[in-house]
Amino acid sequence: MKDMNALIAGFGGQGSLFMGKVIAYAGLIDGKEVSWLPSYGPEMRGGTANCSVCISDEPVCSPLVNSPNLLIAMNLPSFDKFIGAVVSGGTVIVDSTLVEKKSDRTDIDAYYIPATALAEENGLKGLANIVLIGKMLAVSGFSTIETLEKALGKVVPPKKQHLIAKNIDAIKLGMKA
Repeated sequence: MKDMNALIAGFGGQGSLFMGKVIAYAGLIDGKEVSWLPSYGPEMRGGTANCSVCISDEPVCSPLVNSPNLLIAMNLPSFDKFIGAVVSGGTVIVDSTLVEKKSDRTDIDAYYIPATALAEENGLKGLANIVLIGKMLAVSGFSTIETLEKALGKVVPPKKQHLIAKNIDAIKLGMKA
């Protein structure tokens, strides 16, 4: 596997940090070297939040991702702030329900997925972030759906384990999008 240096960004409350944890746990379960570094403002919901996730076959030298080869942008401020930092040949996945803008860069692969709308239309309100993980899995092959299910089992709190099935549905929806 090529090293994945991902930046996942959105508003607080959208689940960008949770996404990063799920992806990082998938890497751990797959036996990879992993780092997960959250970054958020004091506002909690509504403020900006992002995380750096590195998955590699080799030890991770720095947990901070300044030049991502994968960007997931869940809102316009995040898209505007980070689109220029993506390395040439990188991948960008955008929630096009909330980000109507498109990049004019021709040196990256960009996917515009109406994740928020898809989640709501399919009875998965609040799982747009997981829909985006599904798209990420489909385009990058960074792990497997079986491993992601195990990762969700680690990250979802015990009192919410009953929601894992809906999360798997959201991943499958994202894979098809």
